[in-house]
Amino acid sequence: MNTPRLEIQWSPIHSNKFITWGTEICLYEIAPIKDTVRPSCIKVSDTTVAHLLATNSSHNYVKCIDIYPIAEPDILLAVGQANGRVVLTTFGPTAYDSLGLTGKELIPKHARQCNAVAWNPVESNLLICGLDKYRTDQSLLLWDVHRTTSNTERLHHYNTGQTDSIRPLAEVAISETVHSLAWFNNEPKCSVAGVNNKHLKIIDFRDPVKIVNTTAAKSVFNLAVNPHNDYHLVSHIDNLITIWDTRYFEKPVLTLTQARPVLKVLWCPTRHNLLGSLQKDSGTLHLHDIQHYGVAGEDAEPGALERIVSPPWTTTPTSFSWHPTHVNRLLAISPQGLTDYTVYERITLNWSTRSHLVWNHASKSYKYICSNDNIYKGLNDISILSNRRALSGYGLLPELSQNGELAEDDTLKNVWQWLYLSRSLVEDGTIPSPDNKHPGVRTVLKLDDPITSTFITKSEIVHRPWADIGSNITAKTYRSADRDKALQLCGWRFEKDTNAPYNNLFLERLEREGAYPRATAISVFNLCLRQAIEILNRGASKMSSSANFNIVAMALSGFSEDKNSMWRELCLRSRSQLSDPYLRATFAFLTADNDTYENVLNENGMAVEDRVAFALMFLSDNNLYEYLQNLSKELCEQGNLAGMLLTGASLEGIQLLNKYLEITGDVQSCSLISIRALSPTLLEENQVQVWIESYRNLLDAWKLWTQRAHFDIAMKSSINDNKSAVNKQMYVSCTYCGKNVCASMQGIARTRGPFGRLGSTSNKLKMTACPSCRKPLPRCAICLMHMGTVSGLQINPTNSNRNEEEGKLTEFNDWFTWCQSCRHGGHASHLRNWFQQHSECPVTSCNCRCSSLDASSKIKVGAT
Repeated sequence: MNTPRLEIQWSPIHSNKFITWGTEICLYEIAPIKDTVRPSCIKVSDTTVAHLLATNSSHNYVKCIDIYPIAEPDILLAVGQANGRVVLTTFGPTAYDSLGLTGKELIPKHARQCNAVAWNPVESNLLICGLDKYRTDQSLLLWDVHRTTSNTERLHHYNTGQTDSIRPLAEVAISETVHSLAWFNNEPKCSVAGVNNKHLKIIDFRDPVKIVNTTAAKSVFNLAVNPHNDYHLVSHIDNLITIWDTRYFEKPVLTLTQARPVLKVLWCPTRHNLLGSLQKDSGTLHLHDIQHYGVAGEDAEPGALERIVSPPWTTTPTSFSWHPTHVNRLLAISPQGLTDYTVYERITLNWSTRSHLVWNHASKSYKYICSNDNIYKGLNDISILSNRRALSGYGLLPELSQNGELAEDDTLKNVWQWLYLSRSLVEDGTIPSPDNKHPGVRTVLKLDDPITSTFITKSEIVHRPWADIGSNITAKTYRSADRDKALQLCGWRFEKDTNAPYNNLFLERLEREGAYPRATAISVFNLCLRQAIEILNRGASKMSSSANFNIVAMALSGFSEDKNSMWRELCLRSRSQLSDPYLRATFAFLTADNDTYENVLNENGMAVEDRVAFALMFLSDNNLYEYLQNLSKELCEQGNLAGMLLTGASLEGIQLLNKYLEITGDVQSCSLISIRALSPTLLEENQVQVWIESYRNLLDAWKLWTQRAHFDIAMKSSINDNKSAVNKQMYVSCTYCGKNVCASMQGIARTRGPFGRLGSTSNKLKMTACPSCRKPLPRCAICLMHMGTVSGLQINPTNSNRNEEEGKLTEFNDWFTWCQSCRHGGHASHLRNWFQQHSECPVTSCNCRCSSLDASSKIKVGAT
């Protein structure tokens, strides 16, 4: 036996009451949790509960229900049953009893199932019901519940035993099945019905009864009229939702295909053109925002913005109902309970390039914040920082390391410092790298060779003693020329004239910065234990917050190589209690059991350059190759720019920058690092070009024209430094043939000089006609001579070596100059002298005030 599906409906006249029905009809009242006084209440949301007010179980086989739409304290229901009768019922004694409505039955001629019932929203005494098909009987009946029954009607009625029965006012749809129906809001005598699984019919009940419009459609279920627009209807069948316009009723204006069969679809009464739909075995509610309705003759096509919301119901709901007045509020019912839920509005957000944020609030107002608001500051918008950096000249300072000071970020500061270090090592010849000014550690070690993928130069094993403690104990290290270069990339510089493993100035700088644990660890890694103890002692005396430095120094002073010593056992137990990663790494190195040094290499609190430097000193070739490969992959996946130490300015480095961009959105740093570090070939990579163009557009959006110009200059300078050709952006073209006059003249000079027709001993190349079409060049408006000196680069045709053409800039006095308004012009020096005394164009009958149109006219130019 099938269990009846549970249904729910808000009362259209009570804002806090609703009914549910299945095997029985229940009346509930919604109340805030704080007002709860009854123990037997149902929690329907975090803030509301539902109280059961009454139950009506006297009607079996309920198929459909509608609530009487008159504002009265009591509730009257029209209940459609399986035998076709429509019964008017209440939840106990009410005012409707005295009106004779309670218990009234509306009985069809022949018994068959009632599929739909609906009260007229305007003329509340009218009620329609839709029935199953029965031979030649009508299936859509219109009743007047206030009408009394006459004796004649009783004698001729089909059920004479029912003395209180009445006959319908009108009957429609002979021998058809009515699946669903609805009243129009603004036409109180018109309704629409889904009939026979193949038609939608609009019916006018005014005398005579007439079907005014019909269309063929299988979508006949849950038919409903848009509460905000009588022209728009919705219906469904299986997994299709169809939207109709009664002005263009031949076909639906929009069809929405769903993934599962649709159980129910309803217009939202508080939002224009919003539909809610519930699908079979689905725990989500589908919302359809219908937009751009198209009717005959309109160009706009209909569409729908769909989204899915997941209310906090625990099981799959069987039905839902929109609240009649509360915006976007609905109730849902399932076999396990009820849910009161409010659908949040879709927020329309606009974020300007000037860091202003505006969005709609509760469909009534707009909220607006800017970068000065505390709320906005909590967003950590990278564009605010990028704008501030751009104004300070970030990324464009001559010294690479200076840009790190403007970054306001330790990671970027370290990257810029490393770029400065790597370029310095390449330029002074320490690391030979003609094609890449910023090689990474893997490049220096030749680990990126696609053929070998391993070390080309084998490392030498060196057993180094702990020199400063007078011990004969040694530690196995690895040395090679490539490892020494890679160590310098890590900032660990060797002194060539001594056996000291690093430059003491490096440790002094760390002490000045207060990085005593790091200086200690680097000293220990370089087998200088006494120096490490002294550093800790100095740190303890200068830093009040580091009182435990003395204790660590005492622990280091007891160092013993004996693996069974008590010192080693206690250090192993206590190492994890140290808060500083460098001190943990120090004791991990001193107590290591083998040559893998995993606890040191995997200490993520240490800087990447220090971990790599340690690996360069203490790992064998195979172990070093494997460690650098894994570390490089890990850093690239994390978007950690410290990985530039390993990848360098390479294709892999571009992928690292791209991952960093995905995480941070810092297109500014990616663009600036690219133009300052990458080779011309890598700058042509599509990903890099996207960064550069995006940053240029960002500067334009901020109206930072000066910064944009400096960025372009830096990019061109970077290309020129690598001897790459720069495309010319402006040239003088012939009026007749349109060809570049300058390029044509230079080409003739190359082919005909030094003794050709155009060759001379002068450094100036002059002509009076276009070299391509031989048409005369324009005359100077002052001297009336044909202009013929090329503006810009000038070729010296007297040079005997054509491959070493000497170029120089033409004097400005002879440049082509013309007005952008009237197009008259001449030699620059002639026009400048003219406009010092005149304001109008020198050409006769031309009244153009050329000089006043130029902003530079406000600047006084001295005599030449």
